[in-house]
Parts: sequence; structure tokens; C-alpha cells
Amino acid sequence: MMTGEYDVRLVILSILVAVFASYTALDLAGRLVSAYERKAYGWLVGGALAMGTGIWSMHFVAMLAFSLPIRLGYDITITFFSWLMAVMASGLALFVIGQNTLSWGRLLAAGLMMGIAICGMHYTGMAAMRMQPGIDYDPLLFGASALIAFIASMAAMWICFTLRNVHSFSGSLQKLGAALVMGLAIAGMHYTGMAAAHFSADAICLAASDLDSTWLAVLIAVATFALLGITLVVSVLDQRLESRTSQLVHSLSEANAKLLHRSMHDPLTNLPNRMLLEDRIKQSIYVATREHSKFALVYMDLDGFKAVNDNLGHQVGDALLKEVSQLVADSIRSSDTIARVGGDEFVLLINDLKNEQAVISVCSKVLSVIQHIRGIGPHRFGISASMGIAICPDDGVEPSRLLAHADTAMYHVKSSGKNGYQFFQEQMNSDFSEEFQIQTELREAISTDVLELYYQPKLSTDEQQLVGAEALLRWNRSSKGQISPARFIPIAEKFGLIFDLDQWVLEHACKSIRHWLDHGLKVPPISINLSALRLRQKDLVEQVEHCLQHYQLDPAYLVFEITETAEMQDILQAIEVLARLNLMGIHVALDDFGTGYSSLTHLKLLPMQQLKIDRSFISDLTSKPGQAEIVESIINLAHALQLKVVAEGVETEEQLAHLQKVRCDEVQGFLLSKPLPEERFVQLLRQYSAG
Repeated sequence: MMTGEYDVRLVILSILVAVFASYTALDLAGRLVSAYERKAYGWLVGGALAMGTGIWSMHFVAMLAFSLPIRLGYDITITFFSWLMAVMASGLALFVIGQNTLSWGRLLAAGLMMGIAICGMHYTGMAAMRMQPGIDYDPLLFGASALIAFIASMAAMWICFTLRNVHSFSGSLQKLGAALVMGLAIAGMHYTGMAAAHFSADAICLAASDLDSTWLAVLIAVATFALLGITLVVSVLDQRLESRTSQLVHSLSEANAKLLHRSMHDPLTNLPNRMLLEDRIKQSIYVATREHSKFALVYMDLDGFKAVNDNLGHQVGDALLKEVSQLVADSIRSSDTIARVGGDEFVLLINDLKNEQAVISVCSKVLSVIQHIRGIGPHRFGISASMGIAICPDDGVEPSRLLAHADTAMYHVKSSGKNGYQFFQEQMNSDFSEEFQIQTELREAISTDVLELYYQPKLSTDEQQLVGAEALLRWNRSSKGQISPARFIPIAEKFGLIFDLDQWVLEHACKSIRHWLDHGLKVPPISINLSALRLRQKDLVEQVEHCLQHYQLDPAYLVFEITETAEMQDILQAIEVLARLNLMGIHVALDDFGTGYSSLTHLKLLPMQQLKIDRSFISDLTSKPGQAEIVESIINLAHALQLKVVAEGVETEEQLAHLQKVRCDEVQGFLLSKPLPEERFVQLLRQYSAG
């Protein structure tokens, strides 16, 4: 019987290959768990190839470390099949440890199958020597090698499964120690199998070659180290990329969630706003209709709030609103809703109303807690509330009708002495309401041309140069003085005057631009607000085109500002209308971004060139935690979509400095200029033209 010898250097090299292959397997186990499903299959295949090649390389280097008194060699085809078995065994192992759980039954079955595959690899590799006569194996050592392969396979899979989610430095040391144990186990199986082999004294190797086994072993080992090293590097880079992508997705999701929350809640009190309230009213109407139940809407206005706000300042007024919001929220059931719908106006939604006494109890309790407010901080004062009640379905089954009836009832309480509540009654509609009076006067104001346009400049953030202006409608109501657009524009929409009002603004803005140009002034683009209803008007584009032609204006002098609520109602129609305006040469800006339903998909689809950040974001820019990050995210998002960004409501130097820092394009606000009447804006245009 021939006795073989081992090259110690190659034996050590084979063990190092086994250890490196084991460490790679441990790292790949973690990638399989953390990778997305489609990518996980790629790592399974690639990992099986890399890990299988590493195990086979250890086996083949160990074979080359073995020598007999005769020339040896290895059949390429049979050697290929031994490599294939190693890859299959590795694929099985990675598949098992990539599962969510690893039961003892699955571990035993997989260990048996992997052990058989590894034994197959080893003894197929031995067969590649094509010895004649064949190799005789010691049954005891043969069985021991198979047992070692089975136990080593189970241990390797259990270790990989246990350490697959460990990514710390101490975890890396644990993996290194485990790899050493696994590598020695694999090497132990191989050399036990080699010890089981007996070679006949007259045996010859039919696959013998003249290749230098030492250099061949080194070449294979180096190639294997390179393959495993590349696999590890790719794994680390992929993990870092996936981690950064995950962080970015998480950050965007958080930002979008914050934007969505802000669009549905009042920024001061964090109560639901009108948009969320209307949605909940619709849900309550659905439930009431289905279950034949009732609910109540209570419209509440604070008595004496204006005096507190005017005399003690906005900070005290804001603190009072927060205090009232908290007290009322604590006074109602969690299934009910309190929303802030205006400066000092709130609406309570009382669900599952059993009888009128139930809503009376709620109103009495709310009035009591408000009357117990004795002031804010060092300031002593008292307030009360006026509340109007509308019942669904008795007083209507539409949100707008219910709110209008509750509002009407509340005004009756106001006119009757305040500090109380009253149910809506049909005869209240016969009274001459303030809204009806406003719309009558507004209709006359449009026809008699007594409205005015003020212009608020927009400046470049860095150079503070005039780059545009927003046309703002003003109405000096003869009987009551100046009336806020926030008051009369909703009334115009309600009574069908908004089309005439928008057309008045467009006509007068174009007329003024023409006049300025004729007097040699340099005019920047003028922004005009476009209402939600006007955006859905079929002949809007034709009316705009006619106005431009009448005054012989380049469309580039106009910018239309639309609100998020406007274009979200009918996205397809909005895209069509805005695209036609763009083709004319008119730019479009998305106004009050963040106060409506902020959809990144809609933002990408809508043909627009500017995005205006709502003043509620800017007011808290330097004082509220996280606000600066939200604003910066909005700016980065807009720039990624090739949109210019305008920040409105800039009132302090600190706000301006931060906006300059985060590369906001344009700014607008009281710090730079209040809205100017036309004669003062013309003076600014003269300076702009001279410069």
C-alpha cells in the first residue's frame, strides 16, 4: 500500500480558504435576511457560487497538498461535478438560513442533505484522480467523515442563522470566531476522508499530469480569495446603499406624514381643520343614514376674543386659543371631534346622538369650562362662547348645509346677548344674514369698479432684487370699511361671484401691466391667484387668451397661482388646463404648499414651474423643532423636480437668513415689503427700471 504525504504549507492554505469561505457565508446570511425579495434571490445564487467555490477550493487545495510516490492529476469533468455539488450544498445552506424560522426538524433534514452533498463533493473529487486499481476506503473513517460532514453542516447553518442579524464590531468578532470553528470543521471532514483512503502499491493515476501542484494550489487559493473578497466588498457596499436608501425612504415617509398631518390640522392648536372636519362629517352622515341615527354640529365662537387679541397681543391670543382647545377637547368623548375652522371659531361634531338633551349637556359643559378661564399668565380677563346647533338629518344631510345652519344659529346667539347655545330653527333663514348682505354689496362693487389691486413684491433671496409681484384683491366696503379677502372670497364662491371676481382681477392686472409698459417701465411677472372653481371652468384658457390679446401682452408677464385643493379635485382636468396655459407661455405656481393634501405624484405630474411654501411653515421656521428640516426637504424636493421655490410670509431677518442658507429662490413677506397700492408699486417699478 502506498503512503501519501502532505505539504504543510498547502494544508494551512486550505484551512485559511475554509475559514474565509465560512466568514463569507456568515456575511451572506445577513444579506439574505435584509435584502428585498427580488434582490435576495440574486444574493442566494451569487452567494451559492461564491461560498460553494470557496468550500470546493479548500477541498481541491487540500487534495493538491497530498502527494504519492507517483504522478497525480485530476479529471476536469469529474472535478467540475465535485465543484457543482459544493455550490448546490452552499445554495441549500443559504436558502435554509434565509428563512424566518429554523426548526429542529428543518435543521436536521437540511444538515443531512448538505452533509450528503459535501461528502459527494469530497469523494467525487477523490474519484477525479481516476486511480487504477480504485481507492479502497476504511469503513470506520469513511463513516466518521460523513458524520463530521453532517454535524458540521448542522452547526454551520445554526451558527449562520444565529449570527445573521449581528452587525456590530463585537458581532464581527463573533463571526470571525465562528468562521474559524466552521473552517476547522470543514477541513476536519476533508482530512478524515483522506485518512480513510487506501492506495494500492501498484496503483497508477489515469488522470496524471505534469502541472506543478504547489503553484496550481496557490493559483486556485488566490483566485478564491479574490472571489470571496469581491463578494464581501459587494455585500458591504450593497448593505450600505440599502441602508441609505432605507433611511431616505423613511425620511421622506416621515416628511410626507408630517405634511399630511399639517394639511389636516390647525398649526396653532393641532386640532382638525376644516378639511378634516368635512371628511368626518361625511363619515357621520354615512353612518347616520345607514343606522338611522343622529349627530349634532355645534358651531362655537369665542365672545371677547378680539378684545383680548387686540389689547394684549397675538401671543396671549394664541395662548388663549390653545387653552380653550385643550379644555374643550378634554370635555368631549374621544369619538367626537373638535375642529378649529377660523380665528376664534370652532366646530364640535357630536356623534351617536340619543336625544337633544345629550347635546345640551355637552354645550353646557363646554360653556362652563370656558367661563372658568380667568386669564393667561399675568393677564386677568374672562371670556365666554356663543354656540349654534344643527342636527343631522333634521336640519340637513349635507356638510355645507349643516355648517351653515349651525353658523346661523350661532349668530343668533351672538345677537341675543352671547354666552349661550341655540338650536337651528327654519325661520332663522328668513333673517337677512350678513353673508347675503356682503354678497349683494360685493356684486355691486364688481360692477361699479370700486375694488382695488395691491401688489406685494417678490424678491430674489440672495440679491434682494425685484423678480415679481403678487396681485392681491382689496375691498373697501363702504358701510364697514376694509373687509378681509378671507371673509368675502368664500362668500363669492358660495354665491357664484368668484368667476366675475377672478375675471376682474385678471382684466385689471393686464390693464395695469399694459399701462406700465407704455410708460417705459420694466415690469416683472405678476402673479394672480386662480380659485378652485375657476380652474374647472371650461373656457378659462380662451378668456385668458382673449385678455392677453386685448392688451397686447406677452403671456410671460403672468403667473397663475393655484392652491393644492384646487388641482387635487380633478387631477386630469387640472393637468389639461395647466398644460394649455404653459403652451401659451404662462407659468404656474403651486400656492400654499403643505396646507392641502400634498401628493408627490400630483406634484410631479402637474405642469408647473414654481412652488410657494405656505406662511405657516415660515412663521415657525426658527422657533419650532423640526420645522427647518421640513422646509429644507420641501425646497430640495422642488429643486429635484426643477421647480423654483418661493417662501411667503417672511417677517424676520432670521427667517430670511435660513432661507438663503437652504437655497430658496425667492421670498415674499412683510420683512421685505407689505402689499402696496398701485401708486406706491409704480414707484418701486421706476427704481427697478432705473436699476
